Amino acid sequence: MSEPPNRAELYQEAFLKSIREHQDFRLYAERGREFLFVARELLTIPEDVARVAAKLTRNGIANERGKDFGGMSRLVLPRNSDDIPDIVRLLRDPAQWPNERVPYVQPHHVAVGHGGNMHGNPGQPPKVAGPLANPTSAQLALGRGVTVAVVDTGISQSAQSDHPTWLGGSYAPRSDEVDAAYAYGDYFALEGGHGTFVAGVVRQAAAGVRLDPERALDPWGLGTEEDFVRALASFDERPVHVVNISLGCFTQDDVCSEPIRRAVEKLSKDVVVVASAGNAGTTRPSWPAALPSVTAVAAVAQELDGSRAPACYSNHGYWVDACAVGNRTSTYLRGRWQLAGDPTVDVYDRFAYWLGTSFAAPHVAGRIAALMTTANLSAVAARNQLLAGAPFFPGYGVYVG
Repeated sequence: MSEPPNRAELYQEAFLKSIREHQDFRLYAERGREFLFVARELLTIPEDVARVAAKLTRNGIANERGKDFGGMSRLVLPRNSDDIPDIVRLLRDPAQWPNERVPYVQPHHVAVGHGGNMHGNPGQPPKVAGPLANPTSAQLALGRGVTVAVVDTGISQSAQSDHPTWLGGSYAPRSDEVDAAYAYGDYFALEGGHGTFVAGVVRQAAAGVRLDPERALDPWGLGTEEDFVRALASFDERPVHVVNISLGCFTQDDVCSEPIRRAVEKLSKDVVVVASAGNAGTTRPSWPAALPSVTAVAAVAQELDGSRAPACYSNHGYWVDACAVGNRTSTYLRGRWQLAGDPTVDVYDRFAYWLGTSFAAPHVAGRIAALMTTANLSAVAARNQLLAGAPFFPGYGVYVG
């Protein structure tokens, strides 16, 4: 009798296949230093773009100015689709700049939805789950008057009608914020429904919050730094009090992503940003979670007996501020799941069970919103009070139940 297929392995194979099939994305695959980037694009800052372009030309590397974004300057290298990491390494070498300041330069990184693997995306697809009980009147009072932005895949077209008690009336539907969700027919793409799931987790912690979904990822869970910058500058609700970001990227040499840093720093200091730490089981920083101004959330695994332990898949380290249960049931879509190489077809009816730091972070975001209303606190004060305890485990931050 043959062994059943390993769905986690098949999921990762499908994720890598989606990267290969994307015309403009590439994988830098050095073990322990992996990152995703946009082919042919180099990012620098306006103060350095002329020097970088001139240096490239002197080294025989053709380049032209692309469209700038988020305070960053873009150079397009038409004939260097896969050489960007080597070119960045060259340009970061002080020996190339005798008696000069080394300019700022980086690849145009690609982020993934954090829904144990080298990229931080979910380790496996969701599982079919039964419906959640309707929120109580007490739950519906939590977070009332607070807006939480959900920067993710967007939210499903049918979310409010599928989930009238959990999501109905909680946000203004807009066409540019809809999660396309499906690869074909009613078969889900790899992270189709991710944003709808995350929105449900926020509302489970604070069922009265207003949501502002913003799309930074495609249904396969991939999005560029430019997509992130655009999403973080596109809030429809005013004011936004808390921003949940269940995505992130590794970077070349683990250097902070400058476009992500600039986008976060442009937000009001009254806004609390919560971000998932990622699912690669490493201490490598994931951005934006590793930014000092961002509340980084790791995952805890909750067992059937109620016990909790650090999730083996969760990123962790000095830069993590909090942790929460990462295996949860939440709002989802109707549709089917099937992975190549697996004959099993799972049929979903609006609810799913998934695990990842993606689903720990929105619980923390929701708990901040709930505390704002129960204790009459600002978002910053509520965050500070929630994280005032002792670390749950070294590198995992304070446990938020």
